[in-house]
Amino acid sequence: MEELLSHLDAAYNVARWLTRNATDAEDVVQEAYLRALKHFRSFHGSDSRPWLLAIVRNTFYTWRQRNRASDQEIPFDEESHGQPEDHPNPEVQLLHKANSQLVRQAIEELPAEFREVIVLRELEGLSYRQISDVTEIPVGTVMSRLARGRKRLEQRLSPSFTRSGY
Repeated sequence: MEELLSHLDAAYNVARWLTRNATDAEDVVQEAYLRALKHFRSFHGSDSRPWLLAIVRNTFYTWRQRNRASDQEIPFDEESHGQPEDHPNPEVQLLHKANSQLVRQAIEELPAEFREVIVLRELEGLSYRQISDVTEIPVGTVMSRLARGRKRLEQRLSPSFTRSGY
């Protein structure tokens, strides 16, 4: 069961991107961990991370059904959830922050089915098979959603990065 705690950051990250709200993400993760602990004996795999993230995802959709009114767009707070910067140059930091905000906003604007596979693949590093297991969709559908999600991100971000010189 200690192995589940090692995936707490990943669970929160997925919940945060799905809920778009820090407090709601904490609630989803807490409920997901309660479910995971309750059903831990039924886990017989070798990698608990995809198993746990599937529980987080399913918990989110159950939570969303109960709280449909709070499914509104709330901006992601980079200062609370971002990685610390190592750039000493303030100009580089400013450009990086602006680009991070553009990418984050573009991901948030994706429909949920694209957003969840992008987050699981690009931010959490899950394999196509693991994403398939987490989302309970075929690997081909995972690949299709990733391709379509990436294309939408590219279309959304291309004009922005062209203007900023990237």
